[in-house]
Amino acid sequence: MTRLLKNKKLILSLIVLVSLSGCMATDFIITLDTPFSTMWSGSNSWFEALFVFPLAQALNWLTPYVTVTGAIILCTILVKLLTFGLTVKSTVASQKMQTIQPELTKIQAKYAGKNDNESKMKMSQEMNGLYAKHNINPFGAIGTMFIQFPVIIAMYTAVQHASAVKTSSLFGYALSNSPQQAISAGQWLFVIIFVLMGVSQFVSMKLPMWLNKAKAKKQPVRLGDKPAKAPNTDMMMYTSMGMILFFAFTWPTAMSLYWFVSSAAQIAQTYYIQKAYIEKEVV
Repeated sequence: MTRLLKNKKLILSLIVLVSLSGCMATDFIITLDTPFSTMWSGSNSWFEALFVFPLAQALNWLTPYVTVTGAIILCTILVKLLTFGLTVKSTVASQKMQTIQPELTKIQAKYAGKNDNESKMKMSQEMNGLYAKHNINPFGAIGTMFIQFPVIIAMYTAVQHASAVKTSSLFGYALSNSPQQAISAGQWLFVIIFVLMGVSQFVSMKLPMWLNKAKAKKQPVRLGDKPAKAPNTDMMMYTSMGMILFFAFTWPTAMSLYWFVSSAAQIAQTYYIQKAYIEKEVV
């Protein structure tokens, strides 16, 4: 079941990336004077009108007051706050799934090699009983995927088309340049931002596993329990990491800046959720 969920997450992420990849014309610039009606009734999609347009306008409005860097930081924090409630539920569900993994493994081992319908039904009933016992919705952890990927695509498109980003710079370097372009131009500051983004993304992905292992060490080991192994989790993490680095290398550095701020906020959020929610709820 858990393996199926992980595969569904990966498939879901790919579907969302493909379906929401903007078809907005590359020369279309969103300014403060751009009316919403232009986005809604024009050739743009509903996603661009409802998600990209507000983010682009927020960037445009904030930039004169706090610079484009500050605007990206504030927009990122705002999105994190708006999605915090759903993130808590998803994170708690994911951590609970890891906590009961040894028991799930026992059930799967019990029916290993039994492919008849009766055995499959009994295994499913035992697993559902385990979920009910611990008050877990096995599909709850997928919720974050529905939030994160549309936001990533929306922010990426907003960065591409917001006039504030297209015309702004960081220490004299245009944020519309990609890290790939920055290397050719000798703009090593953008390369540093790209590296920091990569490091922070890695830490934000690994932190839940590190916290879960630290928590497991403090708990008494019950006879017969074996540590859960999750090679698929590592594979998914490194695949996602590779995809992010690949795209960020060719996308505007403003996107790397967004990802850096987002992952830093994610690290703080994960640690807070662990202390304030998971250590109280996960048993």
